[in-house]
Amino acid sequence: MDVKTSFAAQTYAQARPATAPTAAPAGSGEKSAFSQAVGDFAQTLKAGEETAKAAMVGDADPHALVQALASSQLAVETAVTVRDRVVEAYQEILRMPV
Repeated sequence: MDVKTSFAAQTYAQARPATAPTAAPAGSGEKSAFSQAVGDFAQTLKAGEETAKAAMVGDADPHALVQALASSQLAVETAVTVRDRVVEAYQEILRMPV
């Protein structure tokens, strides 16, 4: 077996998928602002889903359901706005002359 092939196989075996999270460095108790925002977004959607499920079986009042749906809608609209701004900024960078 060739040495280069062996190194390539080892590197490939150690590589992680792009979707796998990276381990937090030791001693860093703080989350980044982006990861915290993503966590809050996911938590808001999960809470809205749980409230909707509870309302379907009669365990939640309609007022709580409306509040949960409104907060979910606001979270999704905020995420879409941020995504649009990032795409616009990326397109602006692509239009820059080199």
